[in-house]
Amino acid sequence: MGTNANRGGGFLHAVRRRAEGLFGVYRGLPKPLYTLFLVTVVNSVGIFVFPFMTLYLTGRLNMSQSEAGRFMFIISMVYIPAGFIGGKLADRLGRKKIMVVAQIISGALYIPCGFAALAEYVPVLILASVFFDGITDPARSAMMTDLTTPENRRTAFSLTYLGHNLGFAVGSLIAGFLFEHSTSWLFWGNGIAIFAAIYIVALKVPETKPTQQQIDATIGSGSTEEAYKGNLLQALSSRPFLIIFTMITTWYGFVYAQHRFALPLQSKEFFGLSGAAIFGTCMTLNAALVIFLSTPVMALTRKWKPINAVALAGVFYAIGFGMIGISRNLWLLYLSTILWTLGEIVNATNEGAYVANHTPISHRGRFNAVLPVIGGIGWTISPPVIGGLIDKSGVGSVWPLVGAIAFVAAVLIWTLGKIEDRVAARASMVVEKTE
Repeated sequence: MGTNANRGGGFLHAVRRRAEGLFGVYRGLPKPLYTLFLVTVVNSVGIFVFPFMTLYLTGRLNMSQSEAGRFMFIISMVYIPAGFIGGKLADRLGRKKIMVVAQIISGALYIPCGFAALAEYVPVLILASVFFDGITDPARSAMMTDLTTPENRRTAFSLTYLGHNLGFAVGSLIAGFLFEHSTSWLFWGNGIAIFAAIYIVALKVPETKPTQQQIDATIGSGSTEEAYKGNLLQALSSRPFLIIFTMITTWYGFVYAQHRFALPLQSKEFFGLSGAAIFGTCMTLNAALVIFLSTPVMALTRKWKPINAVALAGVFYAIGFGMIGISRNLWLLYLSTILWTLGEIVNATNEGAYVANHTPISHRGRFNAVLPVIGGIGWTISPPVIGGLIDKSGVGSVWPLVGAIAFVAAVLIWTLGKIEDRVAARASMVVEKTE
């Protein structure tokens, strides 16, 4: 008995030490970042409405599929002006103020959606809620950048990414139950989660907007985050590498969008009536890998330059998506899912860090409003473009194309990093000679 107990205790101790070593990578971050991790989990658990939006619009509000599709497109468009407004306000008034006010309004707009008598107003209320959530996004991203440095940014972004996926995994299960048994609580629960998350922010997270003194101190420093005295367009033009990087990575979005668009169609073609269920298992595998591999992947790549890690993500995308057309065997399809999921993880924990490291401290809110719009073009145009290709050539023609796009984008990003290194080295030599 004693021997078995000791063995059991030794095993548990080894597991605990392994876990501490794995998650120890998140130690030493500023305390507000751990609070934001909790906020992200709470917020993500409460994302009840959007996973079932199409089913709600067609099943509860009796919209046609085309009407529901148009409504979802309008929702995505609403984020653009909202982001521009939010970015400007975040740089002028502060991150915390904008987050708290906009999120309270966004959450409050969900509450009347749960009352049956107001069903006809639900689409308008949802659009209004999305608008105020869009105002929040640049402030939230700017706050994350304010609280981090180039040295710990990837670790912080990885922690937030993990929190989102942990919360969303739990929230999706709850949302499925609520949709079937109590649709009203789908809206009320979402609103309550927003209130809970923003209450934590209001109580525990300080205002992070840099002071004018902090902004002025960066001028002439040569830092990639150096403040810029000028308007948004001038500031963007002063960061050519960042603009080029964003324009290249938008093609990653073009490729990645196929995990929701072309992959279910390919699964149906390969596996017939079982295709939908098999596609569902691929999505489950993706979610599980994101949760369990985010930390070790970040730990393995954290000493890399972010731009090189983003280039590696493109290689995973190229192989993972590129092989789907020949993945008639179930295990090959799962292997492809593992590979493109690794690309997702590497990209998610490094792309944001590169952008943050190259954003002027004076324009963080506005850059976090504009750059996602540029970077999201690929995702937006991907379904109609690929849909037309499928109509002409079949779904099998998609995968060699998107695989090639991902590989070319990866090579371009890697090349951009090398050019950036050479430019930085020349600039450093000029400074040394001047001194």
